[in-house]
Amino acid sequence: MTSATEAPLQPRSMPAILTMAAAIGVIAGIGAWGFRMLIGFVHNTLFLGSLSADYDANVHTVASPWGLGVILVPVIGALVVAWLVKNFAPEAKGHGVPEVMDAIYYNKGYIRPRVAIVKSLASAISIGSGGSVGREGPIVQIGSAFGSTLGTIFPMLVRDRVALIAAGAGAGIAATFNAPLGGILFAMELLLVSVNARNFLVVAIAVVVATHISHLLLGTQPSFYVPQLEIPFYPMFSPVLLFSFLLLGCVMGLVSVAFIRGLYKLEDIFDAMPGNYYSRHALGMLCVGIIMYLLMKQVGHYYVEGVGYATIMDILSGAVMSPWFLLMLAALKLLATCLSLGSGASGGVFSPALFMGATVGAAAGYLCQWLMPEADIAVTTFAIAGMAAAIAGTTGAVLTGIIMLAEMTRDYPSMLPMIITCTAAYGLRKAIMDESIYTMKLLARHHTVPEGLHAAILTTERIVDLMDTNFEVRLPGSDITTAAAVVVQDSKGQIVSVSTSSRENAGNPSVADLKFIVVPAKTTPLAALASLCETGADVILVTKEADSGLAADIVGLLTPAILADLLRADDTLS
Repeated sequence: MTSATEAPLQPRSMPAILTMAAAIGVIAGIGAWGFRMLIGFVHNTLFLGSLSADYDANVHTVASPWGLGVILVPVIGALVVAWLVKNFAPEAKGHGVPEVMDAIYYNKGYIRPRVAIVKSLASAISIGSGGSVGREGPIVQIGSAFGSTLGTIFPMLVRDRVALIAAGAGAGIAATFNAPLGGILFAMELLLVSVNARNFLVVAIAVVVATHISHLLLGTQPSFYVPQLEIPFYPMFSPVLLFSFLLLGCVMGLVSVAFIRGLYKLEDIFDAMPGNYYSRHALGMLCVGIIMYLLMKQVGHYYVEGVGYATIMDILSGAVMSPWFLLMLAALKLLATCLSLGSGASGGVFSPALFMGATVGAAAGYLCQWLMPEADIAVTTFAIAGMAAAIAGTTGAVLTGIIMLAEMTRDYPSMLPMIITCTAAYGLRKAIMDESIYTMKLLARHHTVPEGLHAAILTTERIVDLMDTNFEVRLPGSDITTAAAVVVQDSKGQIVSVSTSSRENAGNPSVADLKFIVVPAKTTPLAALASLCETGADVILVTKEADSGLAADIVGLLTPAILADLLRADDTLS
C-alpha cells in the first residue's frame, strides 16, 4: 500500500525499461556460458578426476576411471546440492520454472537475488554429477532473478517487473538453446501476464542481446548440429504418413502424462520416507548411479546421465537404430529423471522431455519403416516431432515446442509433422489431466495460474455495451408498466428508488424495491462487478457521467444476471 505522503509509482519510461532489458540479456548470455563451464568443471572433476571445464554435452562421457565407484558420483553431488538448497535457498530445489511463475502471480514479481547464485551452483552440481535433469530450468531462474532484482533496485510497477522477469527467462532459454524465437515464445506462452507491444519489445531486446553474446561465447551452431538436416528439402508427406504423426502425438501425450504423474508421485514417495533431505536425495541419486553403471557395463555408454544430448545426437545421426533399445532408454530416462527431481535435485525438465521425445519418436519411425517399407520415411523427422511433442505435452507451451525444435535442429521441413504431433500431444494430455508439469507443482500449494493467455473481456468491454435499456422514469405513485424496471424520481429529478415489476399471477402485478448503485457508462464489467459485491446492491444504474444523481442521466441498467452471463461467456472463450 502507498502511504498518504508517498507518491504512487509511475510506469518506467520506455528507454529505461529497454536499457534494463539489454542488461538482462547481457547477464543471461554470460550466465548461459558460465553455467555450461561450471557444469563441465563439476562433471570432469567428479567423473574423470580432471580439473577442466572443457565439456561437450553432445558427446558421450568416456568410462570413468573410478569403475564401480562411479555409482557414488551422483551421491556426492546429491549431498552437496542438499546442503546448498537447505541452507541458502529452498527455491533452488526442483526444476525452477514453477517458482518463477509463483513469484509472478503470487509474490508481485519478487525473487530473492541469492536464488540465482544458489540455483547455478546446485544445478551445475546436479547435472555435472550425473543427475537426469536439464540446463534450461536453472538458466530461466537465473535470468528471472536478475530481472526481478533490477525491478526491485529501481522501483517500478508490478507489470514492468514481471516483464523484466519474463525477459530474463526468455533470454536464458534463447542463449542456452540458441533459439531466439523459442525464447520469446517461452516468455509469452508461460510467463507474461499480458502480451502487448511494450512487453514484446522488452523480451525481444533481452533475447537479441543474450543470443548475440551466446554466439560470441558458444558459437552459432544449433543445439543439435546434424549437417544433413540443414539441406533445404521439403518432402510431400502422404496422408498415411501424416496420420502416423497424429498417432505419434497421441503416444507423446500419454508419455507426457506418465512423466508429470511419475515425477510428482516419486516426489511424494521420497517426502514420505523416513530420514531427511540429505538421506532421501542421496538414495535417489544412488539409484541413478546404479542405472548409469549398468548401462555402461552392458551397452557401453551412461546414456541417461546428465542432459542426455549425446543420446539425442546418436538418434539424429542414425547411430542407434533398435526400436526396442530406444524404448528401453526412454523408460530408463523417465525413471532416472523422476528419481533425480523427485528426491530433490536441482535442474530443468526440458532436456529429459527432449530425450524421451527423441527415443519414442525414433522408435515410432523405425516401426513405420517396418510396416510401410515402400514409403520414404525419415526416422529423424519422427524423432524431432517427438521432441517437440514432448515439450508441448509436458509444459503446455505448444508454439514454443514447435519453434524451438526447428531452431535447435535447423530442420524446418519437419514443421508440418511437428505441428500435428504437438497439437495431438497437448490435446490428449489436456483431456486426461488439466495441469502441466509446471502448474502441477503450484497446484500442490493451492496456487493456480492460467495455462496460456486469455483475452481480458471483463477489463476491456464497457457496461454501456451490455446494459438493459428496458426501463422507465416515473414520479411516485405512477401506474406500473410493462418495463423491466421503473426508476422513481422526485420533483427535482433526483433518483429516489428503483423497482422491478413481476407478475406472479396473471393480472396481479407486484413491485419489489431494489438496492441500487450508480456508475458511469465508461465503467468496465470487472469494476462494476466489484462495486456490486462491495455494496450488496441489486441493480446498477448506468449514467452518462460519474456521480450523477439525476434520473434524466440514466441510460440503462445492469443486473447481476447480465454480469453472470458475461462471466460464463468469458469462461467459455478461455
